[in-house]
Amino acid sequence: MLLPVIMAGGTGSRLWPMSRELHPKQFLRLHSLHSMLQETLKRLDGIEVSEPVVICNEDHRFMVAEQLRQIDMLSHNIILEPIGRNTAPAIALAALNAVAQGHDPIMLVLAADHIIKDVVTFHNAIETAMPYAANQSLVTFGIVPTGPETGYGYIQRGERSGENSPASSVKRFVEKPDLATAQNYVDSGEYFWNSGMFMFRAKRYLEELERFCPEILDACRRSLNDTECDKNFINVNRDAFSSCPDESVDYAVMEKTLDAVMIPLDAGWSDVGSWSALWEVSHKDGAGNALTGDTFLHNTHDCYINTDEKLVAAVGVDNLVIVNTKDAVLVVDKSKVQDVKKVVEHLKKHKRTEYRRHREVYRPWGICDILVDEKRFNVNRITVNPGEAFSLQMHHHRTEHWVVLAGTARVTTGDKTFLLTENQSTFIPIGVVHRLENPGNIPLELIEVQAGSYLGDDDIIRIKDHYGRC
Repeated sequence: MLLPVIMAGGTGSRLWPMSRELHPKQFLRLHSLHSMLQETLKRLDGIEVSEPVVICNEDHRFMVAEQLRQIDMLSHNIILEPIGRNTAPAIALAALNAVAQGHDPIMLVLAADHIIKDVVTFHNAIETAMPYAANQSLVTFGIVPTGPETGYGYIQRGERSGENSPASSVKRFVEKPDLATAQNYVDSGEYFWNSGMFMFRAKRYLEELERFCPEILDACRRSLNDTECDKNFINVNRDAFSSCPDESVDYAVMEKTLDAVMIPLDAGWSDVGSWSALWEVSHKDGAGNALTGDTFLHNTHDCYINTDEKLVAAVGVDNLVIVNTKDAVLVVDKSKVQDVKKVVEHLKKHKRTEYRRHREVYRPWGICDILVDEKRFNVNRITVNPGEAFSLQMHHHRTEHWVVLAGTARVTTGDKTFLLTENQSTFIPIGVVHRLENPGNIPLELIEVQAGSYLGDDDIIRIKDHYGRC
């Protein structure tokens, strides 16, 4: 049985302003009714697999848990990286965790932010790869190129594994080429895009990692020796993991092993690495426009337009990407989308929050939409999911005023606990211990007004929290 290992790290800055550090593209609904993480897992329907393991950044833990819960796949299967260290250590954590439980599964390593249109062909490639992985080979999936792409690494095919076998050995991995070199690769028929998808046994991967990069394996072993586990998360020791080298699985293992096998895959694959790539895989109207949200177009062709809440009107323009979120608008020529990262670099340099978070921030209990953000007061629209609650907390510098819009709130202030319903409100003075809960069966909606001399998150003094934040 296969163990899916889903790598859900990364920030996806080239898809700003929708993808941001605290809410990157793998958690967005960009191509379907599900997020890209959810689509990655649902793509495995029809294949016999065990419960997946998801590896993600600590900052995304509650978002991952909620998205897994939504598709009924949440079961102590989230490994939290305290700091990003690339794919080789991430896979090592999953392999070590499996072996520690007495197993040696065949691991199917997938990125959480890819699109694959032809699921049947994808399944067939997995079935083709399994005997090789079971026989101690390290399998990579090479994407049949559709053109001279300069944004991908390439795999050069070696000797075929058999007369009628689609599998072949790997001659070499090559870095992202320039356009002329990429064209030569495609013309030769010997090169495939490096998909970043792999299949191998857990112990076999660890053997090769120990052979070629023992320092990675040592750091990962130490980081799992003293782990804290709760209902859904496996917490990795920060100090030990921070000492781990930052290396991709390609560089650490796949480029060096003598047992690499490549399975070709031609299934409408895309890593959705840019807005133009998303336009290419999206449904389009008769004029070549891919549209999401409230739009009006006149004499407009080959555009990608995605808008949140507001109407976007485009008149007499071609080949543009227009993305409207609650707090930012991006307009870029479709041929220049690789330069979006320069926007993110500018925002980071000037310490603006738009590179890191949306106006709408996801919390373990629900959502906080920051309507007004001023120096001495904030106005937030709060949604608390049924059965969820704030931590028991207090503040040294701010007061809070809560007005219930919908649902029922259970409020604790000091030694008092009471209920509030629609159009009722309460006031939380500075220094008073308090908590907000949703005891009902529908989302609790409220307006929160924060006022005071300092409104930073580090003025949330948590006393008790069932999400493990104190």
